[in-house]
Amino acid sequence: RPSGARGARRRGWRHGRRAWQVGRKMSEYFRRLVKRDPPPAALIRFRCAKLHRASVPGADTSVSEYNTIYDVLRARGWKETDVDTEWHIFWADKDWIHGIFDKIHLDPHQHVNHFLNHQELCRKDLLVKNMKRMRRQLEKEGRADEANKYNVYPVTFVVPMEYNMFVEEFKKSLGSTWIMKPVGRSQGAGIFLVNKIAQLQQWRPAHNWKPPKDGKDADDDAEVKEGPEIYVVQKYLDDPLLVGGKKFDIRLYVLVVSYQPLTIYMHRGGFCRFSMSRYSNDLSNMKDLGSHLTNVAVQKNSGKAAYKRTGAKWDMQRFKSYIVNVAGVETANAMLEDIESIVIHSLLSVQKVMINDKHCFELYGYDILIDIHYKPWLLEVNASPSLTANTTADYDMKYGLLDDTMSLLDFEKYLTGSELQIGGFDLLYRDGLRYAPPEGSVNASYLGCANNRGRQLERLAKVRAMDFASGNASALAAAAPAVVPGPGDKRAAVVAAPALPVCLWEASGLERAPRTVRVFPTPAPPPAAK
Repeated sequence: RPSGARGARRRGWRHGRRAWQVGRKMSEYFRRLVKRDPPPAALIRFRCAKLHRASVPGADTSVSEYNTIYDVLRARGWKETDVDTEWHIFWADKDWIHGIFDKIHLDPHQHVNHFLNHQELCRKDLLVKNMKRMRRQLEKEGRADEANKYNVYPVTFVVPMEYNMFVEEFKKSLGSTWIMKPVGRSQGAGIFLVNKIAQLQQWRPAHNWKPPKDGKDADDDAEVKEGPEIYVVQKYLDDPLLVGGKKFDIRLYVLVVSYQPLTIYMHRGGFCRFSMSRYSNDLSNMKDLGSHLTNVAVQKNSGKAAYKRTGAKWDMQRFKSYIVNVAGVETANAMLEDIESIVIHSLLSVQKVMINDKHCFELYGYDILIDIHYKPWLLEVNASPSLTANTTADYDMKYGLLDDTMSLLDFEKYLTGSELQIGGFDLLYRDGLRYAPPEGSVNASYLGCANNRGRQLERLAKVRAMDFASGNASALAAAAPAVVPGPGDKRAAVVAAPALPVCLWEASGLERAPRTVRVFPTPAPPPAAK
């Protein structure tokens, strides 16, 4: 077995090749079992922006590179194109969405990976604004229990706009620690801790200062450039749950395919990100961001050998097993249900303001922190979660996540639309109903369960193959919508699979019916009599 740097490179190449082959095999279950001529994959075209910036060895510069999504799109047998409009899916960057998306016409079969105003959920200040607005609205309607579902983030203010409100709150808890986060940056950039008002003098608004318009990026506002950068200041959660004395947070992946009706899928392949330094809330340790921030961009500079070996990550199944062992099944179930509630209610808070477009979907990265009472807190939501990997296991997970995303979006038209699980994705919420494991299950959530994506995709493909072979599929396919090939392609269009009237799981007898709960079960109380 080779040793040293050469051996490490060779083993890394083998692991990467194995992950690519496994992912490709899983994405081909439908094609192998459901025979159609021509193969649908041969008609699908994609574009992919270079979303990852990699450092150049021996230089202070970086270059743009493709990440895991590019591997997935190629492995599915789809053809890459650089033509502006001849594609079925464009995995675009946010600049393209803001600058070009609204200026071009897309055909019904074309999809992009962002909603136009995704910043309503993914900018730290706008997320808090929408959550606060929803909570106030429910409180006015007398729905205190439902309003409390939106109180899932630390006490937060936006400065300089809410500087005076922050000062009043700061005086109520003198000596407390607060964390400053720029609204327009990511990967831990620009974050620092404060415990004195004097440390925020830069954000004390001048008399002639004007706040930017809601939803407008600070970099695009000339008036903001003359003033301080917009920050959120949050009360620091100084009692986080620790594992081995180290702080961690959870990264979860959520796919939204529509806001009208709101349809949410959650992937089982999340993970915990650990700090490589022992946590301490001592005031003298405030400048050691390595012990307070768990971002990969911060921890990769720790220089610890353990980081290179493990990536400072646990998968969700291992994390759930740990919680069950130290706190019990009931505590673990309650914590995971609360996490799902955070996801659902954060998306409900922006449902009415989000511009719903049939061409758009979004894969969000949710960052959750757990405190010592096993209560989850929402830190932020990312519109472009990192899709690069730092270990083989991380690559396998992200490859499977993205391959399942493409399967769920169903460009090749194999699905019926009534599936409750597709690969590692489980339906979490659709049009007012929250989906959960069947009654009597030990688990109250699919989070942390075994990711059986390979077996599930194979079973799903076998059921669809039987449907197509029965003759009913061909009779219904003529009335189904078609995916139109790219311009200039004279081959046949990809016809959609028939829409069955019952849930695929129940029809095939593979699983018990899911448990569904209406999220807002209580009507608004009548107005009090005068």
